[in-house]
Amino acid sequence: MNAVAAIPKPKQVDDRAAPVRGIRSVTRGYRHGPITRLVSPSDLGQWIKPFVFLDGGVLPPSDVPLFGIHPHSGIATLTAVLTGRVTYEDTTGKQGEVLTGGLEWMKAAGGVWHDGSVVGETPVEFFQLWVTLPPDQENGVPESQNIAPEEVPAVGPARVLLGHYQGANSPIRAPAGITYLHVRLKAGERWRFQPNPNETVAWMALHHGTTSVPESLTAGDLVIFEESDHAIDVVAHDDVSFVLGAAVKHPYPLVMGKYSVHTNSRALAQGEAEIARIGQRLRAAGRLK
Repeated sequence: MNAVAAIPKPKQVDDRAAPVRGIRSVTRGYRHGPITRLVSPSDLGQWIKPFVFLDGGVLPPSDVPLFGIHPHSGIATLTAVLTGRVTYEDTTGKQGEVLTGGLEWMKAAGGVWHDGSVVGETPVEFFQLWVTLPPDQENGVPESQNIAPEEVPAVGPARVLLGHYQGANSPIRAPAGITYLHVRLKAGERWRFQPNPNETVAWMALHHGTTSVPESLTAGDLVIFEESDHAIDVVAHDDVSFVLGAAVKHPYPLVMGKYSVHTNSRALAQGEAEIARIGQRLRAAGRLK
């Protein structure tokens, strides 16, 4: 996979350099078909907001759309394709194909409908993340971005999917105070993550391999760390791949609709009204029954 920065050898970790980051919970989520839901707004999303939803899994090649066209408001979604290819389209007028290593960002904001499909002969391994939007963005204009693999910056073993990390900036126009990385380590390597200032929320989902943080983790585990500014030390027992999120804590309540998350009931009503308006247009065009 291409990257915009070379990957130097990870630095050795001095275990005495920072306190150990405590662990609040480890979970494996629950499966629905080929997808594992690791975080929902009604459960762990309350702990780690602005991260309110995380799905992962392996999707077989299929000509059938993943979920059918469906709406969102008040949030942004980021689909990180780790293997395989997917297509997408949305009511901003954007459509395209996301390649292995690429990203699809859908800032639903005031209301959008979207859909996607697995294409080609390779199963798709992916994570899809939802993040809440702040009040000045949650009912704003939707925006779609398709980020090619070579446009994702890297610092050592970490690809910067959202936000900024050690001088590297993601091209995605995400809200401030959110960092989201995809990290690969070889067996025996050690890596330390030091969060940006005030990004006290942190979690990690293991895609492949086994590791310790210092608690042992296996592929499929999601670990939620205690809120602090302490570093997170990762030791790879074999070749590993994982995603890691850190953020400034979202200070607003999570007011939820079926496909939406907002900061208050008025904003939710506004988002659902826009979703309904777009739905009427899609129905008139024969896209919805």
